[in-house]
Amino acid sequence: MSIEIDLSGRVALVTGGSRGLGRADALTLARAGADVVVADLLVESELSEDTDRYGPLATVARRQGLVHTEETVEEIRGMGRRAFAVRCDVTERAEVDAAVARTVDELGSVDILVNNAGTLDHAAQFHQQSLELWERDLRVNLTGAFNCIQQAANLLRPGGRIVNLASVSGQLGLFGQANYAASKAGLMALTKVAAREFAKQQITVNAVAPGFIETEMTRGMPEAVTREFMAQIPLGRMGTIEDIVQPVLFLCSPLARYITGQVLHVNGGFYMG
Repeated sequence: MSIEIDLSGRVALVTGGSRGLGRADALTLARAGADVVVADLLVESELSEDTDRYGPLATVARRQGLVHTEETVEEIRGMGRRAFAVRCDVTERAEVDAAVARTVDELGSVDILVNNAGTLDHAAQFHQQSLELWERDLRVNLTGAFNCIQQAANLLRPGGRIVNLASVSGQLGLFGQANYAASKAGLMALTKVAAREFAKQQITVNAVAPGFIETEMTRGMPEAVTREFMAQIPLGRMGTIEDIVQPVLFLCSPLARYITGQVLHVNGGFYMG
């Protein structure tokens, strides 16, 4: 028996949606029938090398081909779905408010929020960890999700879904990742609090915690480090982006209507809670 997930008539807001896992989430939700807003720090139509708002980040992103916001929107529209891109720095409350308000104005509602936006700054041991990097990871990964949840929750319709992207690091506390691990552990706790508070509105809040996934970041790891981690994964391989987007889709669907406050670990057995 096959079960088809149908999100027709639903509106999804995906942060960090221009590349990598966020882009894959946006496209997967659209294939299931949802209209999608692609929110990201960088939107091609707004990039300019001489714009103070973006600075060197815009130049690097353009040269390396890291931004695919408009491309993602066009692909979603090609499926017959409504979609648009919006600039959204999740650490700036005003930009979050504007992104959510525009979503409601143009698409009529918000039914699904996927908090994918995040950062992993340079790993460093405690004695090398700068306060700047510590605060940046907490601000993007934790406060950013808080901003989005607080604003969207007021507008989510009954039966709404919130899915936060956490990490195995938040459970294990990986070496040299005090900033990142703490932010993701905090996100798991935030998920559970939000699940309790929004349950009366029939809004579910869950998290997906990926393990080691094949991305640009992991492909840049030294071979010896990769082998060391691979030896600790019972399934014997790194995960793929597809391994993560399907659980996200499930948690956004009616199939997960009685699941809330949970952290779904998707890591090949690397961590078993």
